[in-house]
Amino acid sequence: MGERGVPVDERLFGEGHFLRPSFIETYRCRNVLIEGVTILRSPMWEIHPALSTNVTVRGVTIRSHGPNNDGCDPESSRDVIIEDSVFDTGDDCIAIKSGRNNDGRRVGVPSENIVVRRCRMADGHGGVVIGSEISGGCKNVFVDACEMDSPNLDRALRVKSNARRGGTIENVFMRNTRIGRVSEAVVTVDFLYEEGALGDFPPTLRHVELDGVTSSASPRVLWLAGFPGATIDDVRISNSTFSGLTDPDLLRHVGRIVLEKVILDPAARERSRNSPPAAAPAAVPAQ
Repeated sequence: MGERGVPVDERLFGEGHFLRPSFIETYRCRNVLIEGVTILRSPMWEIHPALSTNVTVRGVTIRSHGPNNDGCDPESSRDVIIEDSVFDTGDDCIAIKSGRNNDGRRVGVPSENIVVRRCRMADGHGGVVIGSEISGGCKNVFVDACEMDSPNLDRALRVKSNARRGGTIENVFMRNTRIGRVSEAVVTVDFLYEEGALGDFPPTLRHVELDGVTSSASPRVLWLAGFPGATIDDVRISNSTFSGLTDPDLLRHVGRIVLEKVILDPAARERSRNSPPAAAPAAVPAQ
């Protein structure tokens, strides 16, 4: 309906549409506190502050597996704190958004000043995610002192968009965060998500910093995929150690990357379980 330009007040749904709404949604609210609740098995985004200001999500536990079971999705909201919470989800644990395609550009409100601290992420497509509905942009995201670890957690920090969704994302910081196992990479930027380069609004990501981050079992540190016309630039990692690496980083259409005081520790190769070959017999001198 958004792509067809249907007016918002005509987008009506009811019995027979099977629309899955967000479970808790604050819409155009100020001074919001959601604290000390547990959410189990909701069929859609669990906590969704939209166009809201001064939002605190504190001490919540979310355990919900299934499609689109994001944990907390601040959308076109500012001054948001998510702290001391547990996320075990079937989709992104925290996903920061700002509208999709033409609707996002029409409203034109970025998400900004988002703090995620002392949270624990288990299963999910990503620990802290920006996108994919990010057409209004995003800036000033701070991730501090979190723990992320699960064989079913794909990435720690994830950015996703494409040339239809667009959006400018800048100033993303992660520090003092401990990552155990993730299945794809510590940091993923996917600008080839869904429609990829097919559109008129190439996305931009600039100024990403990781400091004091450790991981113990990720295949790679960086998986960054752009395309000509999109921007991925100024990615900086410092004072960090990444262990258990098995695959090379993937970098496509990427600008500046700076590593300072970074340790990359490959996974130890397993000893062969086959018997060692027998030594060749010594040559007998010719008579």
